[in-house]
Amino acid sequence: MGDHPNAATYRAALAAFASGDLEAFGGMLAQDVVWNTIGGETIHGAEAVADSMSGLVGLEFEISLHDVIANDDHVVGLVEVHVTAGDKDIRYRTAEIHHMNAEGRVTERWAFSDDTQAITDFFAAIG
Repeated sequence: MGDHPNAATYRAALAAFASGDLEAFGGMLAQDVVWNTIGGETIHGAEAVADSMSGLVGLEFEISLHDVIANDDHVVGLVEVHVTAGDKDIRYRTAEIHHMNAEGRVTERWAFSDDTQAITDFFAAIG
C-alpha cells in the first residue's frame, strides 16, 4: 500500500525544504495558511511564511523523516533535524502537525520540539 497523497506531499515538501527549494516547499501551503512556529510566533499567509524563511537561505539542513501519518484532514510528521550555520550547529527532533484542505495544502501548522529554548537560542544567535 502506498502513501496517502497528503503523506506524499509532506515528504516532497520536506525534501524541497532540505534542498533549499523554498518555492517548491511553499507550493504545499494554502494562501491563508496559519503557521505556528516552534517558540510561539504565529505567521499568517503563505507569503509571510516565505518571507520568514528567507533568512534560512545559506544554512545547511539535514532532515530525516522518522515517520509520517496522514489522512484526508491531517499530516503528522516526526522529524529529526540537523542545521549547520558556519561553525555552529544544532540537532533536534520535532513533531509537526498539519491541517490539510481538500486540495492537499496546509491550512494550519503546529510544531513541538524536544528543546524549544535551544532552537530559539540557536536561530537568534545566527540571525
